[in-house]
Amino acid sequence: MTVALMWEARAVEGRGEELLAWAREQRLPEEPLRRETFRAPQDRVLVITWWDADYDAVLPELPEPDGELVNRAVHRWRFEAVAGG
Repeated sequence: MTVALMWEARAVEGRGEELLAWAREQRLPEEPLRRETFRAPQDRVLVITWWDADYDAVLPELPEPDGELVNRAVHRWRFEAVAGG
């Protein structure tokens, strides 16, 4: 089964590039099948990692950034791939 973990954070206004750089520097103790990083308006950063694992498996996730870098707690979601696209 393929599981996707989504991690999304919103930087304090004007610090989006700093949050993006921080997220890109974070290393996980295991390498996912795939990892992509995105940015969006309002200084938001999204990281998606894909894993070959059961839905409820314990998987490494990006940590919470320093509270002075973000203006709210990180949002996290977990999804499983569905056959047939």
